[in-house]
Amino acid sequence: MKKLKGSVKYIVTILICIVFLFPIAWALVCSVKPEADITSYPPRWIPDVVTFANYAEVLRKYPYMSWMKNSIITAGAGTILILILSSLAAYAFARFQFKGKKVLYSTIVAMLLVPIQAYMIPLFLLCSKMNLLNTYAGIILPSAANVTSIFILTSFFKGLPTELEEAARIDGCGELRIFLQIMLPLSKPALSTVTILTFIANWNSFLWPMICIRTDNLKTLPVGIAQFMGSVNSNAQFQYGTALAGCCMAVIPTLIVFLALQKYFVEGIASSGIKG
Repeated sequence: MKKLKGSVKYIVTILICIVFLFPIAWALVCSVKPEADITSYPPRWIPDVVTFANYAEVLRKYPYMSWMKNSIITAGAGTILILILSSLAAYAFARFQFKGKKVLYSTIVAMLLVPIQAYMIPLFLLCSKMNLLNTYAGIILPSAANVTSIFILTSFFKGLPTELEEAARIDGCGELRIFLQIMLPLSKPALSTVTILTFIANWNSFLWPMICIRTDNLKTLPVGIAQFMGSVNSNAQFQYGTALAGCCMAVIPTLIVFLALQKYFVEGIASSGIKG
């Protein structure tokens, strides 16, 4: 009976993986097909001709590498800023006692329920007054106070044993040294999880960069792909091959980040960040 249950779990897991991987595999296969083969019916998984002309067309026709650079700068800098601010805020909520702590933390957690569309207009007006529109800072700073990251890291810091801090204080360590030399090294699984989630979220961010950026040379990849490669007019037919090639190349940086941090990411999920 146990073997049967185990086999069923494996089969269900494989089926779920196939469902999730199918669109990715199809996009990758179509990106190396000629345009005529992509729209042919019935569709064929194995193309008669494998071509990288779609990728060459993306790099030739569009400022794709400029979009890539902008996305790397905004997503990378935004992730670093979120890690710094969220870890400091989370450590204070988890370890310190101060007046209004519960009310402030409850307010921050409640912000998880507020969509960005609800405060998009005030945010736009504020950035306009501060001359942040059409700048990297205008994209990066609004996402610096990340509620999800604070929530994850606060829960993690609360689970760390207090004996570590007490022993460090007896040895004469200050709070900043305890945080930097003891808490952060123990927080690699949680920090890796936050890094992956925030980098992917910043990388895929579309609505705010589209509103904030006015010039083509500062557009990020999602905005550039949607506005230029996804455009259709009366004189040109939509090019599925170039659009899919652009999307496939856009996945590479997020894949690199995940593969680099997957060890700690899996460890954090398996052990909740606490090692025995």
